[in-house]
Amino acid sequence: MEQQLKRALKFVSIIIFAVTFVSCVTTQNLTIEIPQPGSKELPANIRSLTIVNRTVDDQYQNLESDSLQNIFFRKQFDLDTTIYDLQAVDTTMKALGELLFESGRYDYVIPVDRFLDFRKNSFLSLEMSWEEVKNLCETYNTDAVLSMDYYKTTLETDYGRETFYDPISDNYFEASAAQMQINYEVMFRVYDPEQEKVLLREFLRDTLIWEDADINARQLFGQFTPVKQALTEAGIAIALDLSDKISTRWRSERRTYFSSGPDELEHGASLAKNGEWEAAIAVWQELESSSDSKSIKSKAQFNIAVAYEILGDIDQAVTWAVKSYETMFRSQTYTYLEKLQKRKKELKNLKP
Repeated sequence: MEQQLKRALKFVSIIIFAVTFVSCVTTQNLTIEIPQPGSKELPANIRSLTIVNRTVDDQYQNLESDSLQNIFFRKQFDLDTTIYDLQAVDTTMKALGELLFESGRYDYVIPVDRFLDFRKNSFLSLEMSWEEVKNLCETYNTDAVLSMDYYKTTLETDYGRETFYDPISDNYFEASAAQMQINYEVMFRVYDPEQEKVLLREFLRDTLIWEDADINARQLFGQFTPVKQALTEAGIAIALDLSDKISTRWRSERRTYFSSGPDELEHGASLAKNGEWEAAIAVWQELESSSDSKSIKSKAQFNIAVAYEILGDIDQAVTWAVKSYETMFRSQTYTYLEKLQKRKKELKNLKP
């Protein structure tokens, strides 16, 4: 009885392996990148930006890393102060430009003379004149001006000896501990010269924290993030924050298409694998019109739907996915139709 059970289990395992193997080779997977609009994306006609700064004045300096670090060390790394670091501001602007460009949504120009003269009230820079906005856009051939009109970074540091518990040895021990916190407040405006309208007033505020501990102060500060580097990282965080709001982000999704079966199905899959999606559509359409098999016909229709999505024609993708679903029910097709409907809604939101 035991031997019969073993043989039966072995036979079942062979069947499972065979089914798994066949299912693996009947389809091909690919990853596509899908655009998602930012929550405050600019109108579609704004495709290029001149990025400038209207906050830098005589208080700002390009502080040397060691000199800046020594300021905090002289205070025994226990200080709360506002830092006016020119490099941090410039890093924010450059990182922002690169992020906006990489999103595929905007081109940008950062002028050599990017630190402009400005007037301010007790809190922030007054709005730029439309004459100046138009002059900048004409000079650099851009659609709008993105200006940093307020920038403040407050840095707090703390150092001391603290007691920690080690659960492995079940003992308490003393160590040097440090914490650094940067509070930033930044305001950006986007000026549209054509409408003479401020399209965006975005105030960003956040706190970044670094903390660490080690046996003694020398080892601790040998590995602890320097103040200068922290300011630069804060600048990049600001750029990421604004970029996420006004530019297109991308998410990855997996798509599957049928690649095994009649010669035409496999030939089309081979073309698709090489990126020749239009040629693959032609092959699959010929198979779809000539095949009497519902299974083969629905697979060809499904593949055509995927190909049209890859080519950016979501309406055609939906049409062919519906055909495949009506020809022969597959849960895979139903799930794909749901994804396509979601994409249609997203694309509708992308339009002005």
